Amino acid sequence: MPLALLALAIGAFGIGTTEFVIMGVLPQVANDFGVSIPTAGLLVTGYALGVMFGAPIMTALGTKVSRKRMLMFLMGLFILGNLLSAVAPAFGLMLVGRVVASLAHGAFFGIGSVAASELVAPEKRASAIAMMFSGLTVANVIGVPLGTFVGQSAGWRVTFALVAALGVAGLLGVARLVPEMPKPEGVRLRQELAVFKNAQVLLAMAMTVLGFGGVFAAITYIAPMMTHVAGFSEGSVTWLLVLLGLGMVGGNLIGGRYADRALMPMLYVSLGGLALVLSLFTLTAHYKVLAAITLVLIGALGFASVPPLQKRVLDHAHGAPTLASAVNIGAFNLGNALSAWLGGIVIAAGLGYTAPNWVGALLALSALLLAFVSAALEHRETASGTVVAGAVLGERRAPVHR
Repeated sequence: MPLALLALAIGAFGIGTTEFVIMGVLPQVANDFGVSIPTAGLLVTGYALGVMFGAPIMTALGTKVSRKRMLMFLMGLFILGNLLSAVAPAFGLMLVGRVVASLAHGAFFGIGSVAASELVAPEKRASAIAMMFSGLTVANVIGVPLGTFVGQSAGWRVTFALVAALGVAGLLGVARLVPEMPKPEGVRLRQELAVFKNAQVLLAMAMTVLGFGGVFAAITYIAPMMTHVAGFSEGSVTWLLVLLGLGMVGGNLIGGRYADRALMPMLYVSLGGLALVLSLFTLTAHYKVLAAITLVLIGALGFASVPPLQKRVLDHAHGAPTLASAVNIGAFNLGNALSAWLGGIVIAAGLGYTAPNWVGALLALSALLLAFVSAALEHRETASGTVVAGAVLGERRAPVHR
């Protein structure tokens, strides 16, 4: 694998840390600003919506400059947003900082996914995408638990200052390791938008929203769930996030490896398993050991679906993969926003901190059903194409009677 993938993984590490670390310090942030846990959950929703809307806008701007320069600009935006969050005197301003940082997220992963896939042979593209996303998953093993520990001991503002420093490291990594890549030539907005007429692209994005939304329904409120329901101490949240991150790393690597061999079966297993495990989490969350094991499984099954979903979008977005790739990253975060919002609703309704797990299970099950629909549609299109091709070939071979 090219060394440039390491630079992309470094940037992904910083972005992954800021995306997920808010969950570990959510109670502290809520307490400092005097807001409820569901209200503090808007920091997750706001970030996710910023990714969703920022992804196509930033990607469109990226067509005007080289990919390397755009990646560097995005990391600069990321640094600015996290510094703003670190010094925010009010909840509203912190939410603005989260949104500013989020604008870098979708375009970085979207442009980075295309760059990663072009740096390797076609049969290794899913593995290359998985390597870039490994920065995101490793962030959940190192960056997020460390940020949570720092937030609980030194204050959450210090956490976001350190995240900004990670952004500086990511910026330097891109500047040093990513080769000069020319800006895309001949890219037209109409051509890029045309891929969204493809039913398979839309189905893959819908699976992304629902499938990864299932993961976030549970982990957005993981801190209060583990402390109030499972009975863990506040300090235990750090190592619980390590377990979640380890599951994400393993699932991401497995998903990347098997997506190159059998993409749709990989989706069936990961989405179906995720729906089952999330439904069981409503029960296992009451027992410390079982809760810890379930967190590993949620991380593994959730991230096992990321490389195949991203690759499926790239496979079907012929001729205009960059915008589709970035919008699919936005779709991941639309799922995050939707599930965080729904999770907050069921908690506010008095259904308890385990109620978001049922929301997640239903979302993952819906994604699995869409996967079957997508496969059936693809099979029908393939069969139809074979029949048409056979008919044309038969006409060409038929004898001509005079």
